[in-house]
This record gives sequence, structure tokens and C-alpha cells, in this order.
Amino acid sequence: MTSTVSWREAMIQTVALWAFVLLIFLPLIIERHIGHSFDSILIDSSTVLLSMALGLGLFALFRATLEWPATMRAVVLGGAIALTAMFQTGFDFAFTGWVANNLDMSWQDMPRNIQRSYGSLFRYLCIFTINMGLFQLTFSRRWNSLRERQLTDAESTAQQAQLAALRYQLNPHFLFNALNSISALIVTRRNEDAEHMTEKLSGFLRASLAYEPGDLIPLDEELALLDDYLDIESTRFGSKLVVEMDCDPDAGEVRVPVFLIQPLVENAVKHGVAHSKQPVKIAIEAGIEGGTLCVTVRNDRVPFDEQEAPRRAGVGLANVRQRLMAVYGEAASLATEMEERHFCARLCIPVPADATHEKQHPLAS
Repeated sequence: MTSTVSWREAMIQTVALWAFVLLIFLPLIIERHIGHSFDSILIDSSTVLLSMALGLGLFALFRATLEWPATMRAVVLGGAIALTAMFQTGFDFAFTGWVANNLDMSWQDMPRNIQRSYGSLFRYLCIFTINMGLFQLTFSRRWNSLRERQLTDAESTAQQAQLAALRYQLNPHFLFNALNSISALIVTRRNEDAEHMTEKLSGFLRASLAYEPGDLIPLDEELALLDDYLDIESTRFGSKLVVEMDCDPDAGEVRVPVFLIQPLVENAVKHGVAHSKQPVKIAIEAGIEGGTLCVTVRNDRVPFDEQEAPRRAGVGLANVRQRLMAVYGEAASLATEMEERHFCARLCIPVPADATHEKQHPLAS
């Protein structure tokens, strides 16, 4: 905690405060020494150096008690301010007498009485209290700033960890399916297809590892990665998999979380193409509607147990919803709909002002 309290700042504040006080009282000091030498004014003003030193002494105590209970600390600091003011007042009284007896006989005419000391004590109490208040104000601002920065860093770290966990939930599932498909191709002696699929899988996984979980990439780049994924699946399903992509040019420039759309397409492949003996079309459409990017993934419905549909599709959809919440909060949405002949997933995210800035592919040279 003491790292948030700077000696340099305390010194600047203390010197500035007492220099300002000296400037305020300088006309009174000059008036008090009318007819005397200029040295008398300098000697009288020199006591401000002690005030600055005492102010820094209060700062040392302020710094040493930062972790004390608030009540105890307030009592100790308040008492220290009072003792410091009394010490300064007593010093001024004694200093005036010493100068009058040893340096400047003209000081014998300066008033030295208890009533004057009371006024000086009150002024010192006020100024040393202000000095301490400046320390507290600076510390509070620095501490609050540090806490806000720590909170922001913690939230960012937690968000990155959440995004990483959500993304890495997908990779083992996809990899398991792909390896099973490669194994099936080998068993059925489709060695060339197995080799082609292995190369595609290797390239796709290499590309996926090039991104961080929280990366935002242009939608065009996301769809290119998706095309690589579908190329792998097309080796597995052949003519059963029919893909159509339609992306508006403006929509293609909008940045989206990397691999956000893949779970939607993976669901379409798993619950559509894999259960059909006939060709199944997967249509991917993207456009901007009223400042919102909308991406729709629609696949032909294939009859199977309707009771299992929510359970079977739920993991990928829940993953996408959690990633949307982590990045966009309530501003984004994912809606699904069972149409008569299609299953439709519609993803909508806000388009920020800088969302169309291009980001280079991590594998680009």
C-alpha cells in the first residue's frame, strides 16, 4: 500500500503549500520589520523551512500508519498535527527571543506574549491540517486509480480465461469427430481421402492456434476459416454436404470473435448432414441491419427424435451464447428457430464504429 504514496509528491505539495503561506504572510512580515534591515525579513521568513520539515515528518507518520485501523489512525494523526503546531509555535516564540539577544537587537521590540502565541497556534493547526489533507487526497486518488486498474485487469483476465475455456471446449469435440472420420476413411480404404483430410485438419488446427481466444477478426476471415472446416467435412460426407455462403461486402469487414460461427455450422453438420441419406444444404448468410451484424446459419431439417434435439444441439449453442455475453454483454443475441423444413440459428452483434478496421491474419507474412 505504501507504494501508492510518493515522497516526491509529498515534498512538492508541502513545499508549495508553505511557500504559498509565506507569500500570504509576507506583507505582515515586512510591516513588522519596517525600519529594520532586509536581513530581518529573511531571518523571520526562514522559519518556513522548519514548517516544511515538520510537514514532511507528518507525511512519514501518515505513510507509516496507512494500514492501521481508521479510528486509531485518525486519533494518532490528529494528535500529531496538534503537537506539531504547538512545537512550531513554541519554536517561533523561542527563536524570536534568541534572535533578539544574539543577532538583531531590533527584534527586542517585537511582541512576545501568550495571546500572540494562541493566534499562531491556531494558524499552524489549520495549515498542518491542510498539509495532511493534501496527503490524504493524493493517496485516495492514487489508491482508487490503482484499485480500478487492478479490477479492470482482473476482469480482463477473467474474460480471457472464460473465452479460452469456451473455445477449448470446441476443439476436442471437433478433433475427436475429425479423427474418427479419418479412421473410417482408412478402414474403408479411402486412403487418398484420408490423407487429404489429414492435411486439411493439420492446416485448420495450425490456423486455430495462431489466434488468441479474445481476438476479433474480420468476418471475411472468419468465413475463410469456416470454409476450411467445411472442406474437411466435405471429405467426410462428399456430395451429401451442400454449402452456400452469401456475405455482404460491408458485413465482411466487421470484426467478430474468432471461431464464433463454427459451432453453429458444426451443429448443422452434426444434426443435419450426419443423419441424412440425402444431400443437405447449409446456407450461411451475413448482412448489416440497422447497425447490427446478423449472421444466419440455416440447414435442412432431417427427421430424428425431436426430444433429443435440444440436448444434442445445446452444448454448441450454449458455448456461443456465453462467448457473446463475455464480449458484448446484453448487446448481442443468438436465436434459434425450428422452421417447417429448416433449422435456423441467427446471431446478431452490434457494429462498433471501429469494427471495420482490418486485422492481418496471424499466419500472413
